[in-house]
Amino acid sequence: MPNEWQTVLDEIKNNVSEMAYEAYFARFKFVSNEGGILTSSVPNVFIKTQIDGKYHNTVLDALKVAKYDFRDFKVIIDGNDKPTVKPPKEILPNERIAPTFTPPRAISTPKRLQIDSNGLNPKFRLSNYVVGSNNDLAVSAAHAVIENPGMRYNPYFLYGGPGLGKTHLIQAIGNEILERNPNMNVLYVTIEQFYHEFVEAMRKKLDGFAEKYRKVDVLIIDDFQFIAGKEKSQDEFFHTFNELQQHDKQIIVGSDRLPAQIATIDERLASRLMMGVPIDIQMPDFETRCAILKSKAELISAEIDDKTVEFIAENVRSNIRDLEGKLNQILALSELRGVPTYELIDDSYITQSSTPTRRKTISVKQLIDKVAKYYNLSPKELLGTSRVKNIKTARQISMYLMKEELGLSTVEIGRELSKDHTTIMHGIKVVKNNLKTDFNLREQITDLRQKIYTS
Repeated sequence: MPNEWQTVLDEIKNNVSEMAYEAYFARFKFVSNEGGILTSSVPNVFIKTQIDGKYHNTVLDALKVAKYDFRDFKVIIDGNDKPTVKPPKEILPNERIAPTFTPPRAISTPKRLQIDSNGLNPKFRLSNYVVGSNNDLAVSAAHAVIENPGMRYNPYFLYGGPGLGKTHLIQAIGNEILERNPNMNVLYVTIEQFYHEFVEAMRKKLDGFAEKYRKVDVLIIDDFQFIAGKEKSQDEFFHTFNELQQHDKQIIVGSDRLPAQIATIDERLASRLMMGVPIDIQMPDFETRCAILKSKAELISAEIDDKTVEFIAENVRSNIRDLEGKLNQILALSELRGVPTYELIDDSYITQSSTPTRRKTISVKQLIDKVAKYYNLSPKELLGTSRVKNIKTARQISMYLMKEELGLSTVEIGRELSKDHTTIMHGIKVVKNNLKTDFNLREQITDLRQKIYTS
């Protein structure tokens, strides 16, 4: 490795978190510097996507510090560099490859509550969590929680539809915290587990329930929406929440909706949960879906070609769980028939069980009509020239959805809306930028997608 490249790596290490460096740059290698193009390599498309996007400027700055003479740089994939997922320290090798999950052993902590099992699945790590525009805010906040548990984003409330990676992310936070602070008591449970333990403790008049949950350093609660209708459990969790927060203990909650959207929830509890910044996860875009599929195939050492990856990413747009299901289906059929995965793309068994491509099921007119109706406008108003804020916003959202859902180019969208393509580019950019911080807009886009594809 050239000395200059070591300088590049050292400079990157100084400008990103330790976790980010280990996840994305530990196998970032120099390949060549010819014709003004500096070429580097990474082991998979997941890491390439992150470096090309989120860390592009970081790498550029590091190359300049190392005084490389180059006009541009590119990242290629070295298929021979096979990664391994870094496991928690306390999990033995034979446990990591076991087909069923074995919880990590409890850590001995004098003068602390001894937890029999922290409930965390060791395979859920940030290093194998694909970051895209759909979840970058959630991951950034997760890093802040890991750096200083209990200090920022407390509570950390993560919400979004089923199968979008909420459980992976909140458990990854717990695993990363334990990696840095082995003596911390971290506990992951679903709200159903919390409820059943609470009911059992009341029924049998058992001691220790409150102590178990109020003496931890990090409490991770999943599927929080199922607390609806459980008044006694809500009251108990309310007091648990207050006790933990009063002592700067970290609370992490995963849910498929905001607290205020959960039926019969106690207003005091809903208010507490909104004290931190609630963050949602959206369905990943096409490129991120491709990266997720590559990453999941790599984790199980499965060979899959780009054509198959793109087929699945294009046809499965419901959630990540369904993406993984379709991947497993194709891999299983490929092994059963002894043929490469790409030969199965046109197989009737695969195509008939795939979600129809949305681009073939919705027209531009239908999309415009749906968006106009959603914002209480007429299609004529939406297609017009009014600069009134709500009409302009609806028009820009139409542009964004035509690009994202119908796959139209800016020129094609401009033709449909009778606008210059530069206006279309600006409108799409505005929506993309606002989606990063405007949670109400994210919910509107989610609602619109559901309405667009519902007859």
